[in-house]
Amino acid sequence: MKPQHLRVDALAGLTTAFALLPECIAFALVAHLNPLMGLYGAVIICTLTALLGGRPGMISGAAGSMAVVIVALVVQHGVQYLLATVLLGGLIMLAFGLLRLGKLVRMVPHPVMLGFVNGLAIIIALAQLEHFKSGESWLSGTPLYLMMGLVALTMAIVYLLPRLTRSVPPALVAILGVGLAVYLLDLPTRTLGDMAHIAGGLPVLALPQLPWSLETLRIIAPYAFLMALVGLLETLLTLNLTDEISESRGYPDRECAALGVANMVSGLFGGMGGCAMIGQTVINLSSGGRGRLSGVVAGLMILLFILFLSPFIERIPLAALVGVMFVVAQQTFAWASLRALNKVPLNDVLVIVAVTGITVFTDLATAVLCGIVIAALNFAWRQARELYADTHLEADGSKLYRLHGTLFFASTTLFLEQFEPVNDPSRVTLDCRHLNFIDYSAIAALKTLRERYAKAGKQLHVLHLSERCKRLLKRAGAH
Repeated sequence: MKPQHLRVDALAGLTTAFALLPECIAFALVAHLNPLMGLYGAVIICTLTALLGGRPGMISGAAGSMAVVIVALVVQHGVQYLLATVLLGGLIMLAFGLLRLGKLVRMVPHPVMLGFVNGLAIIIALAQLEHFKSGESWLSGTPLYLMMGLVALTMAIVYLLPRLTRSVPPALVAILGVGLAVYLLDLPTRTLGDMAHIAGGLPVLALPQLPWSLETLRIIAPYAFLMALVGLLETLLTLNLTDEISESRGYPDRECAALGVANMVSGLFGGMGGCAMIGQTVINLSSGGRGRLSGVVAGLMILLFILFLSPFIERIPLAALVGVMFVVAQQTFAWASLRALNKVPLNDVLVIVAVTGITVFTDLATAVLCGIVIAALNFAWRQARELYADTHLEADGSKLYRLHGTLFFASTTLFLEQFEPVNDPSRVTLDCRHLNFIDYSAIAALKTLRERYAKAGKQLHVLHLSERCKRLLKRAGAH
């Protein structure tokens, strides 16, 4: 790698590290954990996925989607059960990658991707509003105006600096510049240290202290599977987005396996579970981070913050970090999807809106699964409606039906409606040259058709079945 690329990656990693800090602390607090657990998870997961993963430039860490999944476990059973869950969840992710199941992300339609991106952009923006509160009440008066002013200044630097120079990441300049201004002018605004103190030592290797029994497995297994599902979904979708932004191709199976290894190591060293983080990934990519070095630097810088630099890092104003995350939310949202609402089919609009809403109000896994189901039902309905028949009488008085389309569970009724066993002549031919048999419902429909003609005392001859259809019918005993 060229020296200039190393410098760009290193600066992008440093910028990303600043953006990771408040997010990981906040997610740890959401899960009722010590903030250092979130930071240790970020160090380990970010570094290992950067080194071992299949998508350079993508940033992983202690993600909010996974914090929401495990909060009930922490409250009911404690931290040690969480660490065991992270271990088991990592093992599931590793198995998913080794079994080469990452290709399943191809089953996610583009409207679902747009809804996922838009939903996460809204979540990122809404999460920043918490920093405009003091306790349970909203800021007001001078503290509010100062916070808003600093946020606006940060956003202005991020947007305007690239017009002057692209030699340094604008987000890094904004964070450091606003932080320096707050320190020199002694402005009374909240800082990162008001969220939590991040000073600590190196993470320590230790197995979770709990009874290793079937009862323990019964408790942690549901959380581990849900954590793995959410983590894999968010990672694979973020990988797709990173591919589009960087115009290059990642390797989903390798990324899944690396994420599994990273989570297992995190659990052994007392860290939270994690996955890809779309906000921090966008920051890294927009700062020029394209190689593995950017992720490694981000992870190691957080470790340096914990070990040596906490007195300085805790002085960073939250307003600067909030401003950067607002820009990330704006850049993440797929604004083109709004312009396309009156140009794409109504069914796709429904999917985009539904996935966006479900992502915001429930969770990512539910949103993506609902989006896939809606898209699949829409596809099935459209395929079913495309089945039709050409008919004509032959010279010998027989009738020929030439079917076009796909015969499966959703089109069987329409298939049977094409025929008139009572009114047809005694000899009928079904030409299947352009008809595809997909499932058992198709076989059952053909069997029903034969029975109807037999009941009417007429002969039905089936021609031009594909070899695949013949094998399918033979296995089912219908041919």
